Amino acid sequence: MTAQHRVTELKTLSCSASWRNYYFVKITTDDGLVGWSEFDEGFGSPGVGAVIEQLASRVVGQSVMQHERIREDLHCVTRPGSGGVVGQALGAIENALLDAKAKTLGVPCYDLLGGKIRDRLRVYWSHCVTWRASRRPHYQPEIHDADGVRKLAREVRERGFTGLKTNMYRYENQQILGWGAGFGNPFMPELNIDRKVLKGLREHLEILRDAAGPDMDIMLDLNFNARTEGYLRILREIADLDMFWVEIDTLNPQALAYLRSQSRHPIASCETLIGVQQFLPFLREQAVDVAIVDTPWNGVWQSMKIAAAAEAHEVNVACHNFYGHLCTMMNAHFCAAVPNLRIMEVDIDRIAWDHELFTHVPVYEDGHLVLPDRPGWGTEPNEDAIREYPPIAVHGLMGRSQPPN
Repeated sequence: MTAQHRVTELKTLSCSASWRNYYFVKITTDDGLVGWSEFDEGFGSPGVGAVIEQLASRVVGQSVMQHERIREDLHCVTRPGSGGVVGQALGAIENALLDAKAKTLGVPCYDLLGGKIRDRLRVYWSHCVTWRASRRPHYQPEIHDADGVRKLAREVRERGFTGLKTNMYRYENQQILGWGAGFGNPFMPELNIDRKVLKGLREHLEILRDAAGPDMDIMLDLNFNARTEGYLRILREIADLDMFWVEIDTLNPQALAYLRSQSRHPIASCETLIGVQQFLPFLREQAVDVAIVDTPWNGVWQSMKIAAAAEAHEVNVACHNFYGHLCTMMNAHFCAAVPNLRIMEVDIDRIAWDHELFTHVPVYEDGHLVLPDRPGWGTEPNEDAIREYPPIAVHGLMGRSQPPN
């Protein structure tokens, strides 16, 4: 009997990534081919895997060549609860189907997206300082003070990267202190920004600029750590600094449009949105200079539609990418094929066993990711290694514990 490229099994796997877990979808077809994708449950999205497993029976028996039909079928049965973890589950399934389809055809996934526009992708070093300072001892060498920040900034430049992104930090007696009130660290739901935070953030950016040099593009990610008034205070405090962009997370497109109108720096946002409909208000309000798309959450095929909508509004896109190496390659295929690309996010700092978990790791040359031409995403999880590092129970953002007041 001739194989029909139909799914015979869909399952999820996970493993420890030291302070968080990596999660994968594995699709097997009657051809004997395997399609993979990576998703996440640690960035505020517990339960994505449970949704995927609930939907698996609707995918089994269908052809991977019809990924759009499968996605729409799954959307129909989840429509009342669309978005959130449901949307992310659909994205994870879509990405595994794309990998399987590309392997069936013997082509890289970017060929399914219209073909690659670029062979090399300019990247920036994301979570620069953040991982080494706030996730000790998972990333080495650890950062405890301003001197450690200076050393890392010089390392970024010396290793050939031309851009870096950092988060909110300040200093007391040269000791570095993080600020993540939007994620409950510290627990301050009012999200007010005081003078200490303002002055410390400016000092942090000046240290990075001095050590990285005048040619380094520096990005600042403010996350959900303030409200409109606080973001405005920050933008005024750093107005005279040379920033590639300031990243602001808010679900209010009008508020973000106002902030953009007051900012001397380009504004990037939208990394937590799912689907074209959620992006459209931000594009229509001219709220962003760069629309950030999380392709593991949305699915790469759907992400191309979001990028097309952004292009119609004269806006470039970037990817949200701070997961494992498979997510990096999924994002790389999106970045290779999309016309209106600004830059690609990558985490250069890695946990000790990251390289064991994947068949291929990304290759960087002169601050660029070199795109492979292997079929599918160009890398796969190593199942033997996954079994060696079982998932941890307390992980990701949910793993942070704050003592009650």
